[in-house]
Amino acid sequence: MEDVNPRAAYDEVAGVLAAITPATLSKMFGMPSLKIGSKAFAGFTQDAMVFKLTGEAHARALALPGAHLFDPGNMGRLMREWVVVPAQHAALWEDLGRSALAYVGGGQ
Repeated sequence: MEDVNPRAAYDEVAGVLAAITPATLSKMFGMPSLKIGSKAFAGFTQDAMVFKLTGEAHARALALPGAHLFDPGNMGRLMREWVVVPAQHAALWEDLGRSALAYVGGGQ
């Protein structure tokens, strides 16, 4: 996706997910995030969206060019379930958000 405004793309995805699911807008690690109850499942960091994923969705996200495991403090402490997906893949963010929501139990 060329010329995408990463924050605007995140805001759009977050707004859609909050409107059509029980997800709420919140903060995690000082970044904008999406939660279901008290469980965060997605967020926005450094012009990318980060998702809590498992299984095939995790593997698919991690295989995207530029994607990597999330290290919230940049101190070498990777959060193995969380994948950072750069803005060049913003067209996939909503689908990944739905997968993350389902993983933490809110997708039913």
